Amino acid sequence: MAFLFEYGLFLAKTVTIVFGIAAVIVLIVGASQKPKSKKGEIEVTDLSESLNLSKQTFLEQTLDKKALKLLNKEQQKVDKEKGKEKDSQQNVFFIEFNGSMDAHEVSSLREEINAILTIADKDKDQVVVALESGGGVVHGYGLGASQLARVKQAGIPLTVCVDKVAASGGYMMACVADKIIAAPFAIIGSIGVIAQIPNFNRLLKKNNVDFEMVTAGEYKRTLTLFGENTDKGREKFKEEIEQTHGLFKQFVADNRSQVAIEQVATGEHWFGTQAMSLNLVDEVSTSDDLLLSLNQEHQLYKVKYKAKQGVAEKLGLQFGQAFERVSIRALSKLNSSKY
Repeated sequence: MAFLFEYGLFLAKTVTIVFGIAAVIVLIVGASQKPKSKKGEIEVTDLSESLNLSKQTFLEQTLDKKALKLLNKEQQKVDKEKGKEKDSQQNVFFIEFNGSMDAHEVSSLREEINAILTIADKDKDQVVVALESGGGVVHGYGLGASQLARVKQAGIPLTVCVDKVAASGGYMMACVADKIIAAPFAIIGSIGVIAQIPNFNRLLKKNNVDFEMVTAGEYKRTLTLFGENTDKGREKFKEEIEQTHGLFKQFVADNRSQVAIEQVATGEHWFGTQAMSLNLVDEVSTSDDLLLSLNQEHQLYKVKYKAKQGVAEKLGLQFGQAFERVSIRALSKLNSSKY
């Protein structure tokens, strides 16, 4: 056991030194680079081609030669007819949005929607968004909802699919859509507002540490991390939270008039099947089923904005991933040596 402990300690020191050097290299590379505006590019993937190829591959492995030959002949006729009707082709532009707490993904969503709006035809095309988010900062998700609203304002049909979760800010975005589709066990709702803040004032006092904060404006700060909070400050903070909740409820009510807002705006969440009975969603299904259905008569394109990363960012990401892998392996070895 002593040997294993020493070995583990040596391994931890080695890993620390190696990644310390790597961190310095990343900082040097980052400092040496001239600041440039971060740019990216729009990637368009032909989803119809991908789905049709999967279908063809499966058929080739399951049908006999005669049946396959007949099927291919019929498909050629269909493709020929589609070629003639290309001018009237109906397109579906598919976007994936996986939102985090700070909603920084909205910047990519904006680029994707900008690209779609430059070419989409409101009389033929539509937009489908696969949305997944448990919510986060109000201003971030408010902007995300505004970006989706641009699609509707352009007169283009918008469908939001929720396979896993659209709660709080996630639902704020989803409710903008003309149609919401949710998987049976997707988490929907949580129309409420929460704010939490720790306070270390008693700990500072116990250790004879003074904390001073100077503000201009009675309510510039209501609750703080280190100051002594007051009942007046708490009441004002609660008032602000209630105001935000009121705006959230009104936003949902404006976008989904069929919802009994006081019934669903309690901060609770529901599964997809329950959410449908409350009119929070319009259909219980998955994004996969929707895309397969649309692919029968539409051309599907996946639109994704990919931001370019600098050398320092790439190195930092690689070193971070490598550190995570090494740490997990080291911990696994140490843990397994105890038994």
